Amino acid sequence: MIDSTAFIHPSAIVEDGAVIHASVHIGPFCYVGSKVKIYEGTMLKSHVVVNGITQIGCNNEIYQFASIGEVNQDLKYANEPTRVEIGDRNRIRENVTIHRGTAQGDNLTKVGSDNLLMINVHIAHDCVIGNYCIFANNVTLGGHVKVDDFTIIGGMTAVHQFCVIGAHVMVGGCSGVAQDIPPYLIAQGNHARPFGLNTKGLRRRGFDTESLHTIRNVYKILYRSGKPLEEAKKEITELAKKYSDVRLFIDFFERSKRGIIR
Repeated sequence: MIDSTAFIHPSAIVEDGAVIHASVHIGPFCYVGSKVKIYEGTMLKSHVVVNGITQIGCNNEIYQFASIGEVNQDLKYANEPTRVEIGDRNRIRENVTIHRGTAQGDNLTKVGSDNLLMINVHIAHDCVIGNYCIFANNVTLGGHVKVDDFTIIGGMTAVHQFCVIGAHVMVGGCSGVAQDIPPYLIAQGNHARPFGLNTKGLRRRGFDTESLHTIRNVYKILYRSGKPLEEAKKEITELAKKYSDVRLFIDFFERSKRGIIR
């Protein structure tokens, strides 16, 4: 169903069965598959492909030659009905690719809201991206990667499949991320290593002096105390009972499977 207020350029192809809501703009030479849903205010500039079982929320800007919801590159994929979901107010720049999930994962690749995906970003099958993230040019995520809210990843960085990157992390450009990165950290290098806390970013987001002091204490426990990881986790768990900002570490540890950068 195509809403009467939607704009579709005569050269665009929208397959029967697609759901195009009010005030959507589909520019020249775009292709929208039959199982796609696009919600209010989203703009496809030109030459954009949206295929598969894909849902795109409100007020997104998707630039030319982006490809969303196409068949993933996992050789085990056998055309199962897996999905892509994208939230609201994202800017998806030129040549970005976002592939559908796999049956071996959660059947879903998901991008939250208010993210900026710069030119040539690749988000592989079964990735889950939070909100307010920035991925610079040529960032590549392997399959099943999880990236939490307010994370910034510098250009030309590659992230190994199944890695978890915590909230408020800053990853420097040209890095190779092969293990999980705890919240609030700056990481850089190949392989990426910790380089302190993302203090400037936290201040910009309203963290006060007490919160920063608490997070610094957790960083010292993890990286400067010399304690084994399991012992450090126990100490951090006790701090989390008192300080809410530390709870992100507990959630991160529960999801971390590849070991953390140290």
